[in-house]
Amino acid sequence: QVQLVETGGGLVQAGGSLRLSCAASGRTFRSYRMGWFRQAPGKEREFVAAIRWSGGSTYYGDAVKGRFTISGDNAKNTVYLQMNSLKLEDTAVYYCAADSKWGGAQAMGAVQGYNYWGQGTQVTVSS
Repeated sequence: QVQLVETGGGLVQAGGSLRLSCAASGRTFRSYRMGWFRQAPGKEREFVAAIRWSGGSTYYGDAVKGRFTISGDNAKNTVYLQMNSLKLEDTAVYYCAADSKWGGAQAMGAVQGYNYWGQGTQVTVSS
């Protein structure tokens, strides 16, 4: 069974920074790509960022480009999300996602492109 555990959420003032971490575990699980999504109250789950271990390619949602950075350690099945210059609209539950297959470029930013999900961690940005 594959388990993803997110840590690092919390309350931060606008303009501040937070770093999220996500560790994937499973007896034989090896992720091919991992990503972050977020969901604000009353809104659909939104793509934030993703990383493909092979080649290290990274992908970002338009709302976070230039402010957030995804990185990770493939050997540890761990991914990080460094969030800088946080805005009120970044407030959401942030979910880690992983998959063991490529799935194509379109799968990197698609909710349905990932088979494994964490429980989520709350990020609240205050004014």
